[in-house]
Amino acid sequence: MAFSEFPSTSGGGPPPPWETTVNGKIALEEHFAIARYNRRPQFLAADAWRDVERRLADFTELRLERMDATGVELAIISLTSPGVQGERDAREAVEGARAANDALAERVAEHPRRFAGFAAVALQDVDQAVAELHRAVSDLGFKGVLVNSYTATPDGTPAHLDEERFDPFWSALEELGVPLYLHPQILPADQRGAVTKWPEMAGPVWEFATETSVAALRLITSGLFDRHPKAQVILGHLGESLPFNVWRIESRMRKAFDRVELNRSLTSYLCDNFYITTAGHFYTPSFLATVAVMGSDRVLYSVDYPFEEMEEGSQWFDNADIDETLRHKVGRDNSVRLFSL
Repeated sequence: MAFSEFPSTSGGGPPPPWETTVNGKIALEEHFAIARYNRRPQFLAADAWRDVERRLADFTELRLERMDATGVELAIISLTSPGVQGERDAREAVEGARAANDALAERVAEHPRRFAGFAAVALQDVDQAVAELHRAVSDLGFKGVLVNSYTATPDGTPAHLDEERFDPFWSALEELGVPLYLHPQILPADQRGAVTKWPEMAGPVWEFATETSVAALRLITSGLFDRHPKAQVILGHLGESLPFNVWRIESRMRKAFDRVELNRSLTSYLCDNFYITTAGHFYTPSFLATVAVMGSDRVLYSVDYPFEEMEEGSQWFDNADIDETLRHKVGRDNSVRLFSL
């Protein structure tokens, strides 16, 4: 089965093995870095980082070749974590966001059929974040924005997206009609006790799912989607465990002493205001459970390159024992609709 045919742009060498891949996939948790943000995460071993560091800075030597070989027609690229959200100084954050977006726009312009962009924004200054969002979407043609969860402040206190100070930013997202990709960070320093004692749980092993699922639940329980009903959020890694746990969360919330009063059910917000990607979670039973909860229109293909391998993601997705209509929707059609491609 082929979604579409598209030309290789990786330069010489043998043609990619189209007969063994599903062509035309769209991937949207795919990262890059400019020099100021290309730093080794504390949870990643030094030998693993050497390869990741090179691939974060690369667009054409390695990335396009792998996209061709694995049937990825379009990659929507975003700045790696923690990126701009890690800056305590607002001016540095604003400058960093603009520099990252300009650098990404230049690379997208070189291969506009193969790359698109998610904006970086400096939420340390909400007015500047709104202005940069408008510039990135309206002038640079970016497809949305990626925020690495909470944002640093001068005193180190994390600022979370559910706080009302960020309402103008959410209004801008609604006005522009583009989604926000809520990407993980490590837990704030005062919450990392368990991970510090058991470092094998750090980062993508378990820490990310804990941090980002809480961030997503905060968006819901804060009433954000009652104030901004058209806002759309994307979660990677098959929803950071939320689709699997939503029934229990909602059930226990109804019986909690300090109940949250919302206009709709928690499950309704999850299914109406969130999309889920396969980034970094290539396991068919978990995928099918996610589809069962979210519906087939709300799940999107992704890899999480270069922290994950395109080959592994493609081999799993192209050969998973799933309905071909579902493979089309997740691999391509849902993204085409969401991003108006």
